[in-house]
Amino acid sequence: MTLEIVPVKSRRDLRRFVNLPWTLYNEVEHPHWIPPLRVTTYDALDRTKPFYRDAERELFLAVRDGKVVGRIAAIENRAHNRYHNDRVGFWGFLESVENQPVVDALFAAAGSWLAGRGLDVMRGPVMPSTNYDCGLLVDGFEHDPSFMTPWNPPSYGTLVEQAGLTRVKDLVAYFIPMSDDSFRLPPAFEAFASRAQTKSALTFRDLDLSRWDAELELCWDVYNSAWEENWGFVPMTKDEFIVMAKDLKPLLIPEFAFMAEMQGQPAGFMLIVPDFNQILKTNRGGRLFPFGAVKMLLGKKKLRTGRIMALGIKREFRTRSIFPLFVYESFRRGKAYGAVGAEASWILEDNELLLGPLKALGLKEYRRWRMYDGVTR
Repeated sequence: MTLEIVPVKSRRDLRRFVNLPWTLYNEVEHPHWIPPLRVTTYDALDRTKPFYRDAERELFLAVRDGKVVGRIAAIENRAHNRYHNDRVGFWGFLESVENQPVVDALFAAAGSWLAGRGLDVMRGPVMPSTNYDCGLLVDGFEHDPSFMTPWNPPSYGTLVEQAGLTRVKDLVAYFIPMSDDSFRLPPAFEAFASRAQTKSALTFRDLDLSRWDAELELCWDVYNSAWEENWGFVPMTKDEFIVMAKDLKPLLIPEFAFMAEMQGQPAGFMLIVPDFNQILKTNRGGRLFPFGAVKMLLGKKKLRTGRIMALGIKREFRTRSIFPLFVYESFRRGKAYGAVGAEASWILEDNELLLGPLKALGLKEYRRWRMYDGVTR
């Protein structure tokens, strides 16, 4: 059998790239795979999007006897390399049959393309940067993924490592239960949060969706300030942030998109998105129209679990007491809403300012994703 690695050059090729997961996964063998909306993958690869004004990508298909058996994207993120002063390339969107030669060939093609652009490291997976979906699932396969988090079979970790890539950083997830009567915030935690709020004069308010543009200005400023020292972070341009926020706006519940202010000045914000994967699980074709969008919008108010998608606090307000305040506030709001719980992810494995309060609640890590580095060839 002949294996070829070919670049995506046509609309047909792109369609085969996007559609590949539906040929690899099925409900019987992969009950926890939730089909993404195909349109989200097209959007992530769309060169007209603001991200690609300072980035480039090449897509590759692995074809064996005329059938697509794998895919990968190679990505040059010039903004990342300027910000970190390095020469790192990226890879992502990896899907493949469980066959080492196929995966080896895909990484060889991606590495060669990146090396040709003067990049000496290939890091991933990212879809298409660390500001979007990223990480390879390495623990927690038995759980359905929450909204906008990756799921892959356990074999992928072995395939990637045997292709010569090594672990560089892990991202973890914790689940905060709210409807379980056996789980209560420890009295000491509540008392600490109450004292911290009184001492700091921190207040919380819902984002005003009727003043969306003005609120986005505040959130964009907080976002780039809050994450500026995080591993792998790249500042988002305003245009890129606005496009991402536009896609999220119809999915938000106002009580779970809130700003923290200190004497009227924005100090941080938290964004908890309903777990639309509970709806997407029934949308096996992964198409938004004609029924996918209707299912999501009509089903939004019925969802009682969510994902803490963003928690950002500006550096000048970042203390060991402010993170527990956000945890306490999200828990209070969730209980009032009748929520079942929320996943906090992706948290850097060494982010003790955030992990500390979660561990203090007695919560346990339940999912983990891994970022890998390889050498370009």
